[in-house]
Parts: sequence; structure tokens; C-alpha cells
Amino acid sequence: MDEFMQAAIEEAKKGLAEGGIPIGSVLVIDGQIVGRGHNRRVQRGSAILHAEMDAIENAGRLKARDYQRAVLYSTLSPCDMCSGTVLLYKIPKVVIGENRTFRGPEDYVRSRGVELVVLDDPECIRLMEEFIAANPELWNEDIGE
Repeated sequence: MDEFMQAAIEEAKKGLAEGGIPIGSVLVIDGQIVGRGHNRRVQRGSAILHAEMDAIENAGRLKARDYQRAVLYSTLSPCDMCSGTVLLYKIPKVVIGENRTFRGPEDYVRSRGVELVVLDDPECIRLMEEFIAANPELWNEDIGE
């Protein structure tokens, strides 16, 4: 398993252990993790702290050229909000753990020139399937349903 996706999975497990949604993300530049995060909407009472937003926030202020050589790893296909952030900062590549339980606007993001790699990772799938089965109302809130 890719070390960066493994780090994102560890973030997802932290979120679950905190009573949140098990989605994790890391932002990688030049082979180094510069930001880690997990979905903290429940924990922080936040409207926007999805895993990708948390990882990008935790990376701090970066230069445009830094984002343009970054790779964002996420255990789940990024939603519209997180995909928009990828487009805004011109992050060229996103590695997705799985998109079976939720699929963001992947075709649109690809059409804007972003490389998406979907790993179809069994652990990412299991984490989400178990969470969604146990917490359907919280999951629907997270995805704006």
C-alpha cells in the first residue's frame, strides 16, 4: 500500500475514534506530507471541515507554485466543495482511496485537467460501508442530503 494513502487511512481512523466520520486526507509536496487531516465536522461543529479541507488548512499558507506540484490523497472521492478547492489551487493530482460509497464530481475535475487515480482500496471501502450502515443520518448530513 502507498505510504501516503496509508497515512490518509490513519487519519480516517482518528476521525472515527473521535466520534466523527472516517475520511482522511494528506497533502503531499515533493514526496513529503505537508498537511494531514480528517473529517472534523462533528467534532468541531463545522460546516466545512471535510478531510481534504482539514489537510489543506493544516498545511498552512502555501505559494501557488507549491500547490501546483502537490498531490492530494483522500480516502474517499472528494465532494463538490473539496474538488473546488483542488481546482482553485490548481492541485494537479488527487489519489482517491475509493469512490463506491460516494462519488464526487470526478468527471468534471478530470475535464479541468486534474489527474485522478482511484485505488478502490478495500480498507477505505470497509470503513465507509460500516460507518454509513451504522450512521445513515450523520452520513446524509455530511454529503448535504
